[in-house]
Amino acid sequence: MPRRTATMLASTLIAVALLCAGILIPVKYAEMSPGPTVNTLGEAGGEPVLRIEGRKTYPASGHLNMTTVRVTGADYRMNLVEAVHGWLAHDNVVVPHDTLYPDGQTEEQSTQENAEEFSQSQESAKVAALKQLKIPVTSRVVVATVVKDTPAEDRLHAGDVIKAVDGTAVKEPGDVAKLVTKRRPGQDVVFTIVPAKEAAAAEKAGREPTATEDITITTAKAEGADRAIVGIQAGTDHTFPFTIDINLADVGGPSAGLMFALGIVDKLTPGDMTGGKFVAGTGTIDDAGRVGPIGGIAMKLVGARAAGAQYFLTPADNCAAAAEDIPKGLTLVKVDTIADAAKSLEKIKSGDRTGLPSCTKS
Repeated sequence: MPRRTATMLASTLIAVALLCAGILIPVKYAEMSPGPTVNTLGEAGGEPVLRIEGRKTYPASGHLNMTTVRVTGADYRMNLVEAVHGWLAHDNVVVPHDTLYPDGQTEEQSTQENAEEFSQSQESAKVAALKQLKIPVTSRVVVATVVKDTPAEDRLHAGDVIKAVDGTAVKEPGDVAKLVTKRRPGQDVVFTIVPAKEAAAAEKAGREPTATEDITITTAKAEGADRAIVGIQAGTDHTFPFTIDINLADVGGPSAGLMFALGIVDKLTPGDMTGGKFVAGTGTIDDAGRVGPIGGIAMKLVGARAAGAQYFLTPADNCAAAAEDIPKGLTLVKVDTIADAAKSLEKIKSGDRTGLPSCTKS
């Protein structure tokens, strides 16, 4: 066999071997890419994303789109070829697997966590929207979760309303831990509660719950710390003056909070907030209307622009990263609160972008 032919054959075989190795060798990386966007003012799966009953609503044109990021599953193992392709692709990001799924988290655990965060973001979006409109919302501190094999197990239950701890009224979830830790491990602490069943029955009947109970619990020592615990996580439960349902399947995480809140505000006020413009955005939101940062901002910008967005409401803490690579034709608008976002939408609607807060590189 001529030397040149033998060299070419050997090179080909080596290339094939390397390609096969690249396909067969798994690497500990995961990929993020732009996901779909959904107009909170529109429909998804043939149903309105936002359904409000018991309060007058108004038609709203334009778009207030929430944005998403696609990620490879926790159980999926990329191969070397896929990882290299992802690194070279402009719109995708390849990150260490543990960045998305820490501590060996399974796909089922990740899905459950994302579902819980999504549910909480919906509640906070409703509260923030109604507060923005100065519509009263009744809030109460409740037992959110009870940890197994702790003093509170079988004594307190999820949904119990916490009225007081050791006779001191509870106003915020954080008050519970502060009051419990005033005791030493092994000492008793008294919870004054409205049992979950009574609270639910009272809410259904449209009355204030009246039946309270005093539950005495002997505290335990926190693992790795010399402080008292009972083994619960306190949370906030809200009672709304009318029904607000958010219907969106196959979405998780907390990052749609801002856009849900703005969609609710838009539907509850005459006219429309966007002036028919295509506005997308992202950001967590808390009950006070503060907007927090999210992950995957670069991919969300790409997805929003591909869907036709002209403006993108960007959490202030994501601004510097977002400004590094802005898709052509997309204007970034910096927001810290829902009130900021509402003011910026007024400017966008008017067509006067003077003073519109923008994102700049760090």
